[in-house]
Amino acid sequence: MESTGQDLSDAAQQQPVIERQSAPDFFDSSLEWRRVFAEAWGTFLLVLVAAGGGVVTAMSGGRVTLGMMVVAPGLMVMAIIYFMGADSGAHLNPAVTLAFAVRRDFPWKRVPGYIVGQVIGGIAAAVFLRALFGTIGALGATLPGRGVTSGKALAMEVVLTAGLVNTILGTASGARNIGTNGALAIGGYIALAGLWAAPLTGSSMNPARSLAPDLVRGDLHTTWIYLVGPAVGALIGVAFEWILKGKPTAAGRIAAQGTIRVDDAPGSDT
Repeated sequence: MESTGQDLSDAAQQQPVIERQSAPDFFDSSLEWRRVFAEAWGTFLLVLVAAGGGVVTAMSGGRVTLGMMVVAPGLMVMAIIYFMGADSGAHLNPAVTLAFAVRRDFPWKRVPGYIVGQVIGGIAAAVFLRALFGTIGALGATLPGRGVTSGKALAMEVVLTAGLVNTILGTASGARNIGTNGALAIGGYIALAGLWAAPLTGSSMNPARSLAPDLVRGDLHTTWIYLVGPAVGALIGVAFEWILKGKPTAAGRIAAQGTIRVDDAPGSDT
């Protein structure tokens, strides 16, 4: 019994060291550039596919169908979660970053860097498309459909984003955002929302995705819908997550911030 007590004491002393070595390194500022780069690159790819669908449709005379246009961004998000979810959490969307911060899964001090990276990535994608093809197809901008008023479009973006945020937070709460279930659920939701709602609003749910082509083509008259709608929807999604799941979890924090580890950091072996 005495030996067992000593073993337990030694294990208790070693536990903080083990946790420090194995816990994700959320707060090492020397790795923040990697996370911001991941968000910029991932958002570039997402906007390239999402806005590029409209551009290629206009160029090809409709050979890219609406179904293709809305499924492609969902598949791209799935791929991005797989290849860089561990680096930054693969937010790819200012509304998602806001939701994670309000949910207390993500430090507020990191929010500006993530949003700047997402906006830069989106604008870079829109500039790339314009440099290659001009502003054909309104550069893939998200716009209210024919007969859809600004108020209706705003309401639709609020509801769609609330559902997206619930999907993301719900899978993240079980450490599934970085992995098969999260990728499938989030990518699937984006595709599903687009299949029925794209004719109404473009089913953006993402301020960076909508702002980028509007800025590059120089037309901001409906941009506010796609800034306000996702922001309000994100807050509603967080409120619903509190109702459904209660307090934030450690798994949610890991999913929101990525899993760059202490022992991968420069100088971690000292």
